[in-house]
Amino acid sequence: METVRFRHAHFSARFPVGLRYSPSHYWMAPAGSDAGEQVWRVGFTKFATRMLGELVEMVLDVDAGRPVCSGDRLGTVEGFKAVSDLYCVVDGGFVGCNPAINGEACLTHSDPYGAGWLYAVRGQPGAGHLDVHGYIAFLAETIDRLQASRYSDGEKGSAP
Repeated sequence: METVRFRHAHFSARFPVGLRYSPSHYWMAPAGSDAGEQVWRVGFTKFATRMLGELVEMVLDVDAGRPVCSGDRLGTVEGFKAVSDLYCVVDGGFVGCNPAINGEACLTHSDPYGAGWLYAVRGQPGAGHLDVHGYIAFLAETIDRLQASRYSDGEKGSAP
């Protein structure tokens, strides 16, 4: 799998070239077709897994076959750091979750672009999805904003 290396501040990762990426730090990969429509596997990017920490549980509130839209809340993921909402990034019909995640939730951290995918949807990626180069540019801006807010928050209340 061809990748692009990204290094910025204290974060370094390789991002697969053939995937689509969302500004909410999910990736989407074509996984065949079903009923004449493209099926997309969706997972967390390496940046998302670093922010969440290792995943310990995923709970979905949506059933297979249900129509979903980009931005819909699908359930929650629990990491060592926090519990976070899990969102849809593909418009279409929900196919299901990755059954391997139920037994080994840590796959999202150890193999985020392979066996660690989260769910599948039959349809098309939502508006605003990016190729690898667009995502890397977006990620660099995101990290810069996080660092700027971290340093400005640390300076608040530090009077001479």
